[in-house]
Amino acid sequence: MTVILFLLIIGCFMCLYRVAKGPTPPDRAVAIDTIGVMVVGICGVFGVVTGQDFYLNIAIAWALLAFIGTLALAKYLEGRGFDE
Repeated sequence: MTVILFLLIIGCFMCLYRVAKGPTPPDRAVAIDTIGVMVVGICGVFGVVTGQDFYLNIAIAWALLAFIGTLALAKYLEGRGFDE
């Protein structure tokens, strides 16, 4: 489990680099979405290791918020309003 957590954290830092140095806004949006997926994975691993379902609840909430945020960012980058 330690190796999995280490790899997820390394992946998060790689995505943070892409957010900072991304050549285009869609690249940055994909990196932010990937960070959200990795945080959900980290919460899932913590839930399995500790045996508490609290971390899984956090993972579910984080996944829903990341999905909504990604949709909103995609509509913004496309140039459409939120009411369309």
